[in-house]
Amino acid sequence: MNSVNDSSVEINDVSQNASSSPILVVKHLKKSFGDLHVLKDISFELNAGEVLSIIGPSGSGKSTLLRCLTQLETFEAGNVRVDGKDMVLLGVGECSSGPVKYAPANILREIRLSTGLVFQNFNLFPHLTVLQNLTLAPIRVLGENRDEAREHARSLLKQMGLEGKEKSYPCELSGGQQQRVSIARALALKPKILFFDEPTSALDPELTGEVLKIIKNLAEERMTMVIVTHEMAFARDVANKVLFMDQGIVVEQGTPDFVFNQSQNKRLAVFLDRFSKI
Repeated sequence: MNSVNDSSVEINDVSQNASSSPILVVKHLKKSFGDLHVLKDISFELNAGEVLSIIGPSGSGKSTLLRCLTQLETFEAGNVRVDGKDMVLLGVGECSSGPVKYAPANILREIRLSTGLVFQNFNLFPHLTVLQNLTLAPIRVLGENRDEAREHARSLLKQMGLEGKEKSYPCELSGGQQQRVSIARALALKPKILFFDEPTSALDPELTGEVLKIIKNLAEERMTMVIVTHEMAFARDVANKVLFMDQGIVVEQGTPDFVFNQSQNKRLAVFLDRFSKI
């Protein structure tokens, strides 16, 4: 009788997992620049609506990982699956040391449109107004109607606390305002996963809070996000999962409570101790 009940539970668990497959799967990803092995074997998963904080020392491969996930860099081995679509053709190097073969261009485009990236240094078009920065890609890439694109852009600017800035140019905004415009521009393409590459590293400390507040609001709205950050308190508070990288590998990963309070990993302990003294 007990064995029947146990089997029933196991079947239910499998069924539940099958219906909630991860929106982002990274398997054995490797990336080199010549003889420099930047990413040695990266694997993790993320479910829709979750937030992953990636922490680690400079040079550990965090930003390169984001660039591989958003197709700004190619990788030599492994695979990335976004919303059920494989970036690499299965069975051709995805989990081996051989060269990978990328999926057809139409699949890569679908994957690319499913992701958005917010850069460290804003990367706004300086010759375009805020509104033009937000509507350019939706009109040209998604083929949106101009009026609909503008309406959506204005809604995003209101969400970012930037009402009345539609006609401003990037040079007329503070760093915090520019980064919020960058977030709105990424959201304008309606991505399923939003990536942040140290979104506050180029900001003065007093401007950092306004950007972190926006990201926390997105997390409360269940936006799926991957955030590379040096803000340890923020990484702990906003994330469902935390991944610690060092020298191109995943040293530790788990819940914020596990990574920040329970892990016995010595390398992680040294890293966190250094930040606690800053």
